[in-house]
Amino acid sequence: MDNRNPNNQNRDIYFSNEVEKSVSTVKNTSVNNSQNKKRSVKAKKSKGVGSTYLFFIVVIAVSLVVSVYAIFCMNDVLAITKTKSSVTVSLTEEVKSSDEAINILADNGLIRCKNFCKIFAKYRNRYVGGPYEAGVYYLNGKMGLEGMLITLQGANFTDETVTVTFPEGYTTPQIIDKLVDNDVCDKSALISVIQSTDYTYSLVTDLKASEKVPYRLEGYLFPDTYEFYVGESASSTVRKFLENGDKKFTEKFRKRAKELDLSTYEVMTIASIIQKEAANEDQMKTISAIIHNRLDDTVNFPTLGCQSTSDYISNYVKPSLSSTSAHTADYYMAYYNTNNISTVVGLPAGPICNPGAAAIEAALYPADTDAMFFFHDTQGNMYTAKTNSEFKSKVAKYAPYLEY
Repeated sequence: MDNRNPNNQNRDIYFSNEVEKSVSTVKNTSVNNSQNKKRSVKAKKSKGVGSTYLFFIVVIAVSLVVSVYAIFCMNDVLAITKTKSSVTVSLTEEVKSSDEAINILADNGLIRCKNFCKIFAKYRNRYVGGPYEAGVYYLNGKMGLEGMLITLQGANFTDETVTVTFPEGYTTPQIIDKLVDNDVCDKSALISVIQSTDYTYSLVTDLKASEKVPYRLEGYLFPDTYEFYVGESASSTVRKFLENGDKKFTEKFRKRAKELDLSTYEVMTIASIIQKEAANEDQMKTISAIIHNRLDDTVNFPTLGCQSTSDYISNYVKPSLSSTSAHTADYYMAYYNTNNISTVVGLPAGPICNPGAAAIEAALYPADTDAMFFFHDTQGNMYTAKTNSEFKSKVAKYAPYLEY
């Protein structure tokens, strides 16, 4: 006999549905948890891969930056890809440390990595350390850091030398041209140094540029035979002339100049005229005497009557002037023409060449003569006269082709 009733059957069926539902819910929950775990694992994997990629990108970027910086640093030192375009660097005073010098190079666009260069310079201090001399330098990146610092020291970048002789009476334009022709240094650098660089040598300590004078150091570039480095700095090159001249202008000469109440500049100006006017050393002291006699009597003889002073402007200064020169040849002629019809009283504005020792000595120790005039014939023979009438008479006799 079946004791189950419909209610029980219903409950059994209800109970069975609940269980199935519960089991289904559990299964769904497990599936969902499993799916969430998978998603979490995938997310973690995805995040890990992204972080790895980012890390490598950062490493590569940093490596590139370091590599580029290293290339710039090595290029500053070794000048691998630098150009030979020159940059004018002017040191108005002595620079004592390599750090200061490197700052100047960086300011002029010659190096990029100045901090690295400073470290390198300290490592190489024995070779490139300061001080660096005042002057005007023509530098280019192709020289490399060491080459530029060595040049600023006044030393030379190469070991190749050249021997050059400069005769007595050479003018500054002639000296410049000969130095350039022998590859000693750059013309623009030479002119800049001659015009503006200060030196401590006693002959030129107080010598300043003048608007009336074409070349400030004219008269002080002592003629002699010199050995230069090929590519030597302009400051070092000029220093050799001045150092030699400072030795040749002896203490005896200095005392004698004071006795005559003449400045060194006046002595060098007189000596330069003697050098150009004399046909030989034997004539120098007589010409010196005539110049001194005229300088002592500017009332009756306001001009020196020397053609060489105007020839200096016409034959040497004028050809060397460029379109950018501050003044014309006519401008300078107003201060240098000392012939009989000029307005220049006494000496010209400055020396007209670089005299040798004999001419300097003649300027300081003139002959004993009352002559006020002199002239030469075509053979270089010299004639003197005390008066104008005597002078014209001798010209008519010995050199009628001369116009006086």
